[in-house]
Amino acid sequence: MTDLEYLKKYLKPSLLNEGIERLNNGEPVQYIVGNVDFYGYIFEVNKNVLIPRFETEELIDKTTKYLENFDKKIDIVDLGTGSGCIAVTLKKIYQEANVDAVDISKDALSIAKINAENNNANINFYLGDMLNPLNKKYDLIISNPPYIMYDEEIMEIVKNNEPHLALYADDNGIKFYKEIIKNAKNYLKENSIIAFEIGSTQGLMVKEYANKYFPNANIIIEKDIQNNDRFVFIINNWL
Repeated sequence: MTDLEYLKKYLKPSLLNEGIERLNNGEPVQYIVGNVDFYGYIFEVNKNVLIPRFETEELIDKTTKYLENFDKKIDIVDLGTGSGCIAVTLKKIYQEANVDAVDISKDALSIAKINAENNNANINFYLGDMLNPLNKKYDLIISNPPYIMYDEEIMEIVKNNEPHLALYADDNGIKFYKEIIKNAKNYLKENSIIAFEIGSTQGLMVKEYANKYFPNANIIIEKDIQNNDRFVFIINNWL
């Protein structure tokens, strides 16, 4: 479906001309319509949150495979939750799970809370920087953090519209992976998983850093459907 077809399908007829003008001015169709279908659920989006993408749907699919042998009443935290798409979807899949979600942006959290409510998902939301506001241990830490390098070429429609707070990171884009990995042991149960979405050039850097803090873990880089390195899984049984 083209962006124009998407507009015509989901936008009120009275708003269509304005929507077409916004589309022609380079605004993403998802922001114009105000929502996006992610993993079969509808999520509200605006310029305070990233637009959920199919790679993140893949992250959820792959993570669920690693969780197959875990108890259904698992503890999950989504770091840098944005629209809440990961946290809400995992709560829908694991209805008995306790799901927490953290974001440093009040505006993003307000959208995530709306999406949790709209999708009947009971999520505990925390305002703060990654793991900092938390005080418990988890079976799964999952994150699609900012990972774009500041000098990296990205599409103009992304750079000009989506929140830079959720896009860019220092240290070759791996600042937040390092931050999470360095502090994660204090927040993980004995048998646990860290699941990351990454930039296509960052897999080996993230794996090498994870080896320093989890030398006995099984650290796996997985590819997305376009055959790019896109996910890192840290499988722990380190006590």
